Amino acid sequence: MFHIVLFQPEIPPNTGNIIRLCANTGACLHLIHPFGFELEDRKLRRAGLDYREWAEIREYRSYPEFIERTTIRSLYGLSTRGSCCYSEKSFKRGDAFLFGPETRGLPVEILESLPAENRLFVPMLPHSRSLNLSNSVAVVLYEAWRQLRFEGREKR
Repeated sequence: MFHIVLFQPEIPPNTGNIIRLCANTGACLHLIHPFGFELEDRKLRRAGLDYREWAEIREYRSYPEFIERTTIRSLYGLSTRGSCCYSEKSFKRGDAFLFGPETRGLPVEILESLPAENRLFVPMLPHSRSLNLSNSVAVVLYEAWRQLRFEGREKR
C-alpha cells in the first residue's frame, strides 16, 4: 500500500495516533531516529491503543539508512515550504510520505533533496503556522488511498 515516514518524531501521542492510522489503512510506518520518546512510552501506547500489533513498523538509525534500506516508488516530503498542494498529485501504490518533527518540520537539506514536484503542502489559512502531525498524515494518507478507491478496505 503506502508508506508513512516520520523523521525524528517528538511527541508520543502523535506517533501513537499514526500507528493506529497505519494499522487501519494498511500503510507501513517508517520511524527515523532519534525520537523524542521511547517506543514503550505510556502516552504512545495509550494513543495507539492495541493497534501496534496490527501495524507494520520499521526503524532506522538515520535518514541515509532509510534511503539505503528501502525501495520506495516515489518519496513525497510534506512541509509548509512545499511547492505543490497534496491534492493536486496522483499517487500510486507504494508511494511514501515523509513528515518532519513536530517542532521543526523537515530539514531544508532533506526537503531540497527531493524534486520540487515531490515537495507537498497541506493548505491552511494565511495566519496559520502548522497542523498537528497526526492530522496532516491522516489528510494526505486518506487522499492517496481515496485515489486507489480505498483498495483493500472492508466492504460494508
